[in-house]
Amino acid sequence: MSRSATQPGAGPFRPPSVPFATIGLALAVFMQVLDGTIANVALPTIAGNLGVSPNQGTWVITTFSVANAIALPLTGFLVRRFGQVPLFLAATLAFTLASLLCGTAQSLEMLVLFRALQGAVAGPMIPTTQALMLSIYPPDQRGLALSLIAMVTVVAPIAGPLLGGWITESYSWRWAFFINIPVGLFACLTTARQMRGRPEMTEPARVDVWGLVALVVGVGALQLVLDKGNDEDWFHSTAIIGATIAAVLGIAVFLVLELTERHPIVDLRLFRHRNFAIGGLTLMLAYSAFFAVNVIVPLWLQRTLGYTALWAGLAVAPMGLVPIALTSVMGRHARRFNMRLLVSVAFAILGTASVLRSGFVVQTGFPHIAWIQLLQGLGLALFTMPINSILLSDLGPDEIAAGSGLATFLRTMGASFAVSVTTLLWDRRTVFHHAILADQISLHDPATRQALAGIAPGQPLLADALLNETIGRQAEQIAFNEVSFALGCVFLAAIALVWLTKPASGAGPRR
Repeated sequence: MSRSATQPGAGPFRPPSVPFATIGLALAVFMQVLDGTIANVALPTIAGNLGVSPNQGTWVITTFSVANAIALPLTGFLVRRFGQVPLFLAATLAFTLASLLCGTAQSLEMLVLFRALQGAVAGPMIPTTQALMLSIYPPDQRGLALSLIAMVTVVAPIAGPLLGGWITESYSWRWAFFINIPVGLFACLTTARQMRGRPEMTEPARVDVWGLVALVVGVGALQLVLDKGNDEDWFHSTAIIGATIAAVLGIAVFLVLELTERHPIVDLRLFRHRNFAIGGLTLMLAYSAFFAVNVIVPLWLQRTLGYTALWAGLAVAPMGLVPIALTSVMGRHARRFNMRLLVSVAFAILGTASVLRSGFVVQTGFPHIAWIQLLQGLGLALFTMPINSILLSDLGPDEIAAGSGLATFLRTMGASFAVSVTTLLWDRRTVFHHAILADQISLHDPATRQALAGIAPGQPLLADALLNETIGRQAEQIAFNEVSFALGCVFLAAIALVWLTKPASGAGPRR
């Protein structure tokens, strides 16, 4: 039997303490976002401790993203079936438990499995948090509620690299996951206490089971191909051929089912709206490039430049400073401008930052790296709110929730695939350039022999090893520069794409 969200004759539910309720809800979001950026910085250490390559270590990121993207469309069904507060508490507790399991993993396979669980249960956390925040604030303060959530999602990426670097260097990468346990428990206890007695509206709900199965098979198989293809020699492997066939069939069946299902798990019919279709594609491309940058830069700092996890965190952290300063300004004033212009400026800044990275050398200093991260933060501050305004601008009021969920799904999926593709390209181009550079050095050349003798007098084997290490670093640097330039081109190409949308001044969805 369903219950109304408000009691007859009573006003909307208000918790005993709105500030404490806000803290409980915001901490859950902070924990989830923080977890991603902590893991990015800790990847080289995780890979080393578990005895796998750095590229295999990125599965820790991609598995979480894929599972999270698959779980996101289920949020609406779960809310209708169980209610907002029970779902929030269950998801947050499950995320906390999954964090404990991640911290105890003894192999990459175990860690990837637990990260998949963590990503799946994290799916409903941000949507339910936003809904609950809006429900406890009066209508005239709902802008403040959303701004607080936005602020949390901006602060966490700053704290993540710093905290992750310090924890990894001073203690163990496992504490990057264990730290979620007290935060998650406090968020659950606080929210449960503040939301006690809140009526929930529930109803019998059905889920598109076959659509979900097709989505899991198609997307999961495709991610498997991207993650393991290089290790398995691509289509010379029977497993990769089988996974590719499963990906193609799964995605094809998913598209057919979702376009014909009365209650689809992902409403693909929203793509009939021009701004949503083009805006969604633009968001997916730009966010994918942005997320790829956030993964490869910490890896580059530690693998190629030899930074510790802490110093890598310090180098990338400036990216979050500008969004913190501009979040409230964007919320108040951005709607006065043409959203396409704001997005274009954001993409130009993000593209410029990536192109500037393509000029890095192995001697590039900390201040230069940090300044470019600061520039990237300016692009991020101008990006998120305007692109979301564009893609939601031609949806009807009854389509906003589904549109927002589908946009998040596209963004998360794109980010996962981008990490796999980017690290694959970096690895392959490194091998290519290593071969080119090594071919240009002749051990029979007198100058080369003299240089090697100066590196390690009387130790020819050590000299050869040091020479190979130097060539490897230079090859990695050249490959990193090429990947950075390519990501910059993605941002710049997205500028042309966004101008295919209709003008959206920020007036919001159509009525």
